[in-house]
Amino acid sequence: MNVQHEEPVRSFRAALRWQMLGRLALCWGLTLCMADLANAQEQKPEKGWVSLFNGKDLEGWTPKITKSKVGENFGNTFRVEDGVLKVAYDQYKAFDGRFGHLFHAKKFSNYRLRIEYRFVGEQCPGGPGWAIRNSGVMLHCQSPESMSVDQDFPVSVEVQFLGGDGKKERSTCNVCTPGTHIVMDGELITRHCTNSRSKTYAGDQWVTAEVEVHGDEIIKHMVNGEVVLSYEKTQYDERDPTAKPLIADGNLRLREGYISLQSESHPIEFRKVEILELEPSVKP
Repeated sequence: MNVQHEEPVRSFRAALRWQMLGRLALCWGLTLCMADLANAQEQKPEKGWVSLFNGKDLEGWTPKITKSKVGENFGNTFRVEDGVLKVAYDQYKAFDGRFGHLFHAKKFSNYRLRIEYRFVGEQCPGGPGWAIRNSGVMLHCQSPESMSVDQDFPVSVEVQFLGGDGKKERSTCNVCTPGTHIVMDGELITRHCTNSRSKTYAGDQWVTAEVEVHGDEIIKHMVNGEVVLSYEKTQYDERDPTAKPLIADGNLRLREGYISLQSESHPIEFRKVEILELEPSVKP
């Protein structure tokens, strides 16, 4: 190359290189902005849906942990970190039967509830064997103030969350009934738990659980958009000592109540807790 032309060529190449780097930086910046926008849209509830969890703290929620008074968050069991509502046991020496429930402040009757959860870490020492990768959300709960100090579970209908244990199949979004009964296919169900038709979800993957509740009529459980269980006619168990004081004028039907998230000795995280209230006239 002629020496007199070498310097202009170098300058042209340098300018071209900087131009290309600038375009790459612009494209990368636009990609990040679009990702942030998509993430913001994902976190924002759909029209009509309301987030029950503000992503910052436990405002609007009340803990009730066995052996502790209402409002006492023993061992900082329920906490918010990095925008996620966590159930953790790092401040426990042993579980010691301290089953916990975090109650939302408002009663609900007709609604759809959507929760994204995942199990993490290891079970707290001293937790019962059946509680490994076991938690849930309680529907139609009694108030936390009406629970005794030593009461393990509120009278309610539980949507039970189970994670795979690597040994056998474990469905999730099952139903359990502390102090209550349900009806399935015209039969009164008095056993404590009934399994759903869901597959097993192992590891620490996020799972989307939804529940559609119509008072004391139809209730449906869904996992990742698929209906896995349904039942109706939620009612108090008149023989249960914790349910008896809640029965008014002999009416056993259970049409409304509080929503609570469980702590049963295995760490779990909730990154979304959303509700869509339905009109009482809405039928499935």
